[in-house]
Amino acid sequence: MTQIRHQSVAPTRMRWLAPGAGIDAHRHDDHQIAYASRGVLAVTTDAGTWVAPANRAIWIPAGAPHAHRAHGKLELHLVGLPPTDNPLALDYPTVLKVSPLLRELILAYTRDTEAGGSSQRVRLRAVLLDQLSISPQQPLHLPAPTTPRLRALCDILQADPADNRTLAALGRQAGVSDRTLSRLFQAEFGMTFSQWRTQLRLYHALVLLAEDTPVTAVAHLCGWSSASAFIDVFRRAFGYTPGSLRTPAPQQSRTW
Repeated sequence: MTQIRHQSVAPTRMRWLAPGAGIDAHRHDDHQIAYASRGVLAVTTDAGTWVAPANRAIWIPAGAPHAHRAHGKLELHLVGLPPTDNPLALDYPTVLKVSPLLRELILAYTRDTEAGGSSQRVRLRAVLLDQLSISPQQPLHLPAPTTPRLRALCDILQADPADNRTLAALGRQAGVSDRTLSRLFQAEFGMTFSQWRTQLRLYHALVLLAEDTPVTAVAHLCGWSSASAFIDVFRRAFGYTPGSLRTPAPQQSRTW
C-alpha cells in the first residue's frame, strides 16, 4: 500500500460513495468503526481485505494503513474513537456483527455530529461503546498471500472464483505441489484451502449482490453447484438470505 496519507483525527460522519468509488490509503491516530447501512464495504490493508454487508461493521485500529472501497451505492458511517477508547482491546482490523441496537446507535451518532460534546451525545457515545464491547467478531477476512507460490494460486482463483479444480490441479498450473500449498495456507492464513476458497467466493458474492446481480447468477459465477447450495452457505455465514441484500435498506427517521 503506497502513498499513505496521515490523518491525526479519524472523522465521525456519514457520506455516500458511488459504486466502485473509494477512499485512498490512509491512516489516523484514532480508532475507527466503518459501517455501511447500504451497499457493501471493503476495507483493504497489507494483510488482506475485510468485507462487511449491512449487518456487519469493520473495526480499524489506530495507526493501521487502510483503504475503503464501495460495492453498490454505499451509505458509509464512520465513527472515530480516541486511542484511549478501545472497547474491543484489539490492535488489528476485524469484522463485527451489528445488532439492531448498535446499528441505530451508529446511525444516530454519525448523522448528528453538530451536537458536539452535549450531554445527550456523551450518553449516546457511552452506550455505543458498551454495545461495541459485546459485539461478536465475524470471520469475514480474505487474507492476502505474501509468498510468490501462494500468490500465484490465489491470483488464479481471484480471476475466476467459479474455478472448481482441486488443489492438486491448481497447483500444477501454479507449479507447486498440493502438499506444499496446503502447508502454506495453514502457515500464512491459519485456514485450509477449502476455507479460504469459501471466503473468496463469499466476498465475490457480496460484491455481485451489491451490483444487483440475480442470486442464481451469483451462485453460478462464484462456483456453487446450485442456488440452494449458495443460499445455505450464505445464510450460515451472514445470518440472512442473499436475496435480502438486493432490497434497498429503509431510510431511518429516528432522532435521539
